[in-house]
Amino acid sequence: MTTAQRSITDDLELLLEVMPAPVVEAIDRAPDREDLVEIVLDLGRSPEARFPSRVLEIGDRGVSREELAAVVERVGSFGDDNRAGIERTLHRISAMRNREGTVIGLTCRVGRAVIGTVDILRDVIEQGVSILLLGRPGVGKTTLLREAARVLADDLDKRVVVVDTSNEIAGDGDIPHPGIGRARRMQVPSPERQHAVMIEAVENHMPEVIVIDEIGTGAEAIAARTIAERGVQLIATAHGNNLDNLLQNPTLSDLVGGIHAVTLSDEEARRRRTQKTVLERKAPPTFDVVVEILDRDRLAVHHDIADVVDRHLRGEPLRPEHRVRKDDGGVEIREAVPSSEPSAPQPAGTATLRPERKILKVFPYAVSREKLARAIDELGVPVYLVEDSRGADVVLTVKAQERRHPKKLRDAESRGVPVRVVRNNTVQQMEKFLRHHYGIEQAAEPARRGGGDDFPDDYRASLQEAEQAIDQVLDRGHPVELSPQDRPIRRLQHELIERAGLVSEAKGAEPYRRVVIYPR
Repeated sequence: MTTAQRSITDDLELLLEVMPAPVVEAIDRAPDREDLVEIVLDLGRSPEARFPSRVLEIGDRGVSREELAAVVERVGSFGDDNRAGIERTLHRISAMRNREGTVIGLTCRVGRAVIGTVDILRDVIEQGVSILLLGRPGVGKTTLLREAARVLADDLDKRVVVVDTSNEIAGDGDIPHPGIGRARRMQVPSPERQHAVMIEAVENHMPEVIVIDEIGTGAEAIAARTIAERGVQLIATAHGNNLDNLLQNPTLSDLVGGIHAVTLSDEEARRRRTQKTVLERKAPPTFDVVVEILDRDRLAVHHDIADVVDRHLRGEPLRPEHRVRKDDGGVEIREAVPSSEPSAPQPAGTATLRPERKILKVFPYAVSREKLARAIDELGVPVYLVEDSRGADVVLTVKAQERRHPKKLRDAESRGVPVRVVRNNTVQQMEKFLRHHYGIEQAAEPARRGGGDDFPDDYRASLQEAEQAIDQVLDRGHPVELSPQDRPIRRLQHELIERAGLVSEAKGAEPYRRVVIYPR
């Protein structure tokens, strides 16, 4: 492959122009100024400048209301997702608000257009196949999307439309950032409208390629399939670090064909040398190729994803092609290695299917599928939910149903399918069942200190943030994303949201995993 020179444009000066003077002075003195990741301004606390390997606390004076108001006034307007930007840049400013809706905190993320990163995958993009990018937050998925849009539009003369939900691909304002080249950009008014805008892009603007960031709901997965069936090339990202994560996600596994349990005849089971109930791919995949971004210079590429999923469900190990960008800018392609050889190491924070964790097929009877799916997602275990006890390794039910002993439970037991019981229909009980099955230790949680304000300060602040977000969802009817938290805090946030009669899910990978609240 050809060697390419990479260059970075970040418009950092435009971000610093809206910051308080002490913040600008401290960052200008920093030796690693060009590596700045984000600036955090919280009311009453010292500002922070965050770099890849350190956090710089600026001064000993807390941020004032006037300073926060001045920054808010200088940036673009905030949408329902509490995000704003600076016109024609990729910087993202996210707000935290109090109960009255006043901004009390800002996270100002530096946006960078990195030119030349797409060379590691350019030959695949030029084939015209649909490509799904996976990887942990901050690993470079959006950067690669932006570059792909530019190359397809400028170098290959394709009609490209970018569906830009949070303006992270093409920047804030009505004029898109030059990083997407001649590609056109459709902004999305609110996150829950993304699937509708995806369909509108195909119906109204005749694209050859659609570029989408963060497919995360069932409606978006269906819209992506509709687009692919119309012959349009898709380049997209989705929630999940790797292919295993995606296959375990009941909502998004449809992107690679979906999974269901099939009961074979005795003859077919003997021919395959398998048990009678097996997992099979449900439909043709929406995407042809899945790319796991291990880090900015290493990719794992799964070609012909239909065949990859079929082999994986038959118990064969995943053996993707590995691509590595060398120091001179060239790209080395390492073909899939035999299973006896070690594969490329996974980055910290990714959840892979470990050999001792075999796939468990669960039939939930009188158990909330939504809550069980959340527990599966939180623990990252290889569990698939099936529609009938005949395709299950285990039936999961609640104690009240076990006492009644209905026909479905009796039928399962008569076929030798074990029935497991949880005390009640809560995520915590379902997590307890999964922890026991897979031998996962319970994470320690801090002890309460009695009374209504009995949590440590960081817990109280996180729960207060959840309460404020609940009020916003109830008032406006739009989803709200909370800041990243550790698992024990997320669990408490989920409980609080459930008591308010709303729906929540966790998204992203540690240490950036956070709760999103949705209206009913």
